[in-house]
Formats: sequence, C-alpha cells, structure tokens
Amino acid sequence: MSNASYFQFCPVAMAAEILCTRWTIVLVRELVAGSTRFNDIRRGVPRMSRTLLAQRLRELEAAGIVERHPVEGSQAVDYLLTDAGKDLLPVVEAFGIWGQKWVESEPSLDRLDVSLLMWDMRRNLDPAPLPPGRTVLNFRFPELAASKSSWWLIVEASGDVDLCQVDPGFDVDLFVTTDLRTMTEIWMGLTTVSKAARKLDLDGSRDVVASMQSWLGLSPFATERKLAS
Repeated sequence: MSNASYFQFCPVAMAAEILCTRWTIVLVRELVAGSTRFNDIRRGVPRMSRTLLAQRLRELEAAGIVERHPVEGSQAVDYLLTDAGKDLLPVVEAFGIWGQKWVESEPSLDRLDVSLLMWDMRRNLDPAPLPPGRTVLNFRFPELAASKSSWWLIVEASGDVDLCQVDPGFDVDLFVTTDLRTMTEIWMGLTTVSKAARKLDLDGSRDVVASMQSWLGLSPFATERKLAS
C-alpha cells in the first residue's frame, strides 16, 4: 500500500497498514454502501482528488479488497468488493457507530459539505412513505453560492432515486428551504424535522410534508445516541 510500516506482526497493525492511509477507510465506506463506478464513488468523497482516488483503488485491488470488472459494451469499470472487502462491512459500521456516539457534534458541523450531504440523502432515502408515481423534492440552501444552493431528488415509481443539481423540468412536489447546518443536523440524527420546524420552510404536498421524517434519507448511524459531552 505505501512505504509506511509498523513493522509488527500483530494483525491489527497489518490491517492498519492497508486501511489507515489517508482517505482509505472513507473510500471503503463508499464501496460498502454500494457505489461501484468511479464517478459515483467520487461523489461520496468529493474532496478527494481523482488522482488519489485512482491510486487508492489500485492499492485496494492489490490488497485483494477490490476487483475491477469491465462493463460489457462500454469502457466503464465496476469496482466490486471481494470476499475480503465484504468482510469490512462490520468494520465500517463499528467506525460509524463509535464516531456517532463518541465524537462531539460541533467538529462534524464545522465540516459541512452540501454535495456529500445530498449524495448521502439520495442513497438512504426511503421511497415507501411517498405517494405512488414520481415524486420530485427540491432542497434549497439560500446561504450557499448559486451553483450549490439548489438540489433535486427525483424518486421514480420504481423506487430509483436520482440526484440533480440542474432543474430537471418536472413539477416539484415539495420545496424544502433551510440552511445547510440544520439539514445536516437532521441527517445526522441530532435533531428531527418536527424539532427543527422553525428553521424549515416546507412548501408542497401535505402528505409528503407529513411523512418527511420517514422518507428522508438519514445517516445509517442516526439512531445511535450521542454519548460525547
């Protein structure tokens, strides 16, 4: 993986040499979450350069954690977890649970990233509480630059969810206007839609508004109780 070594035979040290280089465990999180294409993976690590992402993927492949699978009929490649990679699921879950419980909230809320937030919301959104047919949700963050201030989640009747940063041209079922910090706090489970109601401007279908806490794509660790003071 790199020239750094702990020079220890301990399995923890050996695993750390592979997994604890910069960005690696976060990259593994994206793979465990189901991203397989390079551009999709990068949307989950938007501050990671393309060059470093490609390097880390090569290193994970060399370590037997990832396999490259060319997509038939195209130049695209799927990066798929091997059995060794799939075994990292409980490791990633343990990292997330520990972080949610024991890392103070403020450091996280000082690192707001709307691109990552919306990508995670797309990934975890539950279409079941939404009405039949297509549902279009427009999230607006007025304090951000124009290029980052408006995002659309398009939930198809099939349950597929797409994220757009350009108006897709569909009728919008719900406009959600708030600040990025509030939306991140809700996603992390630090507050709820009802508790943050004064900071949310919800304009649209009453049914979609009423079920927002249920369909909203929260962090998979949002239910863990915060224990850090």
